[in-house]
Amino acid sequence: MIPHTSPGLLQKSRYTYQSCAHGLRTILPASQRRSITQNYIKKTLEAKIAWARQATDIKAGTKESMLTMLEKRGYVNQIVGERDDLDRLLTEKRVGVYVGVDPTAPSMHVGHLLPLMVLYWMYIHGFHACSLLGGTTAQIGDPIGRTTTREKQHSSVRKVNMLKIHMQLKSIWAHVEHSARGYGYNWEWAWKREVTNNNAWLNKLPALELLKLLGSGVRLGTMLGRDTVKTRMDSKEGMSFSEFTYPLLQSWDWWHMYSTKDIQVQVGGSDQFGNILAGIDAINHIRHNHYDPLIRQDEQKFEEREAFLKRPMGFTVPILTTSSGVKFGKSEGNAIWLDREITSGFDLYQFFLRTADSDVHRYLKLFTFEPLEDLETIMEEHNKAPSKRIAQHKLAHEVLKLVHGETLANEAKQEHSRIFNKSFATNPQTDDDGNQSADYVNKAAPFSNNDNAPTQSLILPKSLIYNQSMHHVLYHAGLVASRSEGYRLVSKGGAYLGARPGGTGTMGEQVDYSPAAHWNGEETEKYIIGDNTLIIRVGKWKVKVIKIISDEEFEEKGLSAPGWKEDKPEERITTDIKSMKTWYSKKYVAKAPIHQKRPQRGSDVEPA
Repeated sequence: MIPHTSPGLLQKSRYTYQSCAHGLRTILPASQRRSITQNYIKKTLEAKIAWARQATDIKAGTKESMLTMLEKRGYVNQIVGERDDLDRLLTEKRVGVYVGVDPTAPSMHVGHLLPLMVLYWMYIHGFHACSLLGGTTAQIGDPIGRTTTREKQHSSVRKVNMLKIHMQLKSIWAHVEHSARGYGYNWEWAWKREVTNNNAWLNKLPALELLKLLGSGVRLGTMLGRDTVKTRMDSKEGMSFSEFTYPLLQSWDWWHMYSTKDIQVQVGGSDQFGNILAGIDAINHIRHNHYDPLIRQDEQKFEEREAFLKRPMGFTVPILTTSSGVKFGKSEGNAIWLDREITSGFDLYQFFLRTADSDVHRYLKLFTFEPLEDLETIMEEHNKAPSKRIAQHKLAHEVLKLVHGETLANEAKQEHSRIFNKSFATNPQTDDDGNQSADYVNKAAPFSNNDNAPTQSLILPKSLIYNQSMHHVLYHAGLVASRSEGYRLVSKGGAYLGARPGGTGTMGEQVDYSPAAHWNGEETEKYIIGDNTLIIRVGKWKVKVIKIISDEEFEEKGLSAPGWKEDKPEERITTDIKSMKTWYSKKYVAKAPIHQKRPQRGSDVEPA
């Protein structure tokens, strides 16, 4: 423990990171030495010193511990192990913590937010936070809480679900940082967050390795004694071997992250207590019995504090129910989804606005970053005039900020006011730069901004995908304003297709992209997942998941798209050639010396 800075400590610290720098340069291969600098080691050491000072303040009672803060806000249900041990671990070490989400649906729902909120709180307090996407485990499905086996999903459906939840997690993380800054939580160098996928290691895991390292420490009696297994074994359908081994794969996920990323804490829903306990037992077995002496941890050789700080721990969050006992996040058996294609921002706002007065204070503590003392003030104002639903509006707005961003949250609030408050004056429409649009007519039209970007899902007919060049597909998907713009985008390497790196085939079990190129239409067809799904990305956030249907079905549905029945194929080719010739003349011919320029007529380059 390092109580305070002293000249001796600073001198020792300088020696420590200089020695570390020299040692790392000596043992690391040349390809890895460049990334390790004295500045990096210095920052790492300073972060450790700052954490040790914070631990001293917590133990002295002058600062609140992380676990105490989580308990006050109502996040802690059951701790797997002793409460004081978890409190000590979170106080003394900047541990890694993770929450897992299996992409068994095209979106997360409100129930997923609660364990993720724990992750977000720990991140803004300096912990390494990891969102784990279960790309592999989703192929089996967690049997907990199910009386029947999950239906098998087509590979294209599974991959689309994985992509959408991956993008959803990344988007919410960006909104979390923005919201947290509003409450004084500014990013620091030692903060670390990531979205990872267990396909990265489970798809490469040999069965023998799993059985040798983990299987030897698993007892059938313990597994057969689990309530989920007993219930399924007593049913007519029984339980498949793949479902029976699901806890082993989840345990291996934790072991992999524990051994490679120092992830020591798992947070899960209230039904995950057994899986977390199994994960802790698995990690302890592997780390104490690993065949590699460099990985094996013999605690008898460690000091008590060093051995303690290597222990895995975890806890669960409570089941969210209303005061009447109804499970939170469900409405007549249907989940409240976080994807605005399924549950619109307005509907999500209305869901939280209907929160009962007896529940709203608890939900404010769980789903917002608002300080507890400020929440007390909000509740005092709310109780003076409950009919105004001040607390519910605060809750709905804060949740929308986290899930969809501040702009869409403001829009949902304004839409509510337009419908339920006739005296509400709508603000003028603004463009992306915040300037009022001169041609604004419809006051009820949604604002156009980054948070309110076009939705991901799209339906196109076969004729607009098959036998089409890549820049044509970009135009038909609405990702570019014209085919010539699509041509330039592909030329600059700004368009990607969902595929394995290097374009070795359609997207596998991870979210991967491969750059598009100027190829013929038959080449584009190779990237179609299954028989009817194509994934295109432009930039970082603009993603389109295209469902391909027949032209007849597209016509019957009354759908339309750029280029649909716009002109004849031969006219379209002529138009594209003219557009590309115009672009070429502006970029190259206009800059050439006078004696090299060819005569021009109109916007086309004419031959000499």
